[in-house]
Amino acid sequence: MFTTLIIQPIFNLLVLIYALLPGHNFGLSIIIFTIVVRLLMWPLVKKQLHQVKVMRAIQPELKRIKKAAAGNRQQESLMMMALYKERGINPFGSIGVLLIQLPILIGLYSGLQRILHNPKELETFAYTPLRHLPWMKQLAGDIHQFDHTLFHVVDLTRSAFGPKGVYWPALFIVLGSAVVQFYQSSQLTPAPKDARKLRDILKGASSGQQADQSEVNAAVARSTRFLLPAMVFLFTVNIPSALGLYWLVGGMAALVQQTIALRDDTKEMEAEVSAKDASRAAAKEKEKHAVEAEVVTMPTKPKPAKKKSNQKRRKK
Repeated sequence: MFTTLIIQPIFNLLVLIYALLPGHNFGLSIIIFTIVVRLLMWPLVKKQLHQVKVMRAIQPELKRIKKAAAGNRQQESLMMMALYKERGINPFGSIGVLLIQLPILIGLYSGLQRILHNPKELETFAYTPLRHLPWMKQLAGDIHQFDHTLFHVVDLTRSAFGPKGVYWPALFIVLGSAVVQFYQSSQLTPAPKDARKLRDILKGASSGQQADQSEVNAAVARSTRFLLPAMVFLFTVNIPSALGLYWLVGGMAALVQQTIALRDDTKEMEAEVSAKDASRAAAKEKEKHAVEAEVVTMPTKPKPAKKKSNQKRRKK
C-alpha cells in the first residue's frame, strides 16, 4: 500500500519531469522536482511558520501565566490553553510539515534507489501513459542513454564516502546541505541577547534555582541548530548524492520560503496591532465624547436658599 500510494506517485512525478525536460538531465529533474514539492507545501509551511512566529511573540504572556499560577500546574495548563485558543495556536501544528515531508523523503529515496540500481525501472515502474512519451520510448530501446549526472559533472549514483574513497563533488553537496540546515534552524530559533545557554540553566537548577520550563524549551530548541545539521550530514554522507541534492535544494527553497513567510507575517502582525490600537483609540474618543455630551445635557439643580443666621433671627 505504501508503494502504491506514496512511492509510485512520487517516482512517476520525477519521471514525468525527467521525460519532458529538454536535455533530460536527471540532476536538473531532481532540482525541479524539489522546487515543485516545496511550492505544493507552501500553504502548510506558511501556516506552520505563523504558529512559530506567534509562539515567539507570546513568550512574555506565558511567563506572566507561570507567575500567576504560582506552581499550580493544572491552573497553568488551563490558562495556557485559553491563551492558545485566543491566539489561534495549535501546539501540534508544526508537526504537519514533518509528517508530510517524511513520506516524500522515504518515497523519493526508494524511487531513486530503483533508478540508480536498475535504470530499467524507469520503464517498468512508470505508469502506462508515461511509457508512451517520446523520450521514454527512446530509453526503452537504449537504456544507456539515461543520464544520471548533474550537468554531466556530478555522478549522482555515488556517495561522498564509498569504496573508491572520498567523492568530493558529493561531499560538497552534503556539506552544503548541513550548512543550509543550520541557517534554516537559526532563522526559526533566534537567540535573544539575554538568553541563557542550556548548560547554564541546568547548572543553576543543580544549585537549587528553579528552572523556567519555557526558558528550558527555548534553550533546547536553540541547541538543535547544531544537532540537525550534524544529523543531515551523517544521514546523507553514505547514500547516493542524488538524495543529498534533494536535501540541499529543499533546504535552500525552505530558507527562501521562511524568509518570505516570516517577513510577511511580521507585517501582518504589525498591521493587526496598529488596527487594534486604532480601534481602542477610537473607542476611547467615542466614550470621551459621550461623557462630554452627557455633562452638557445634564439639567442644573437650583441653588438652595441661604438660611438666615440665628443672630438675624434674634434681632427680628
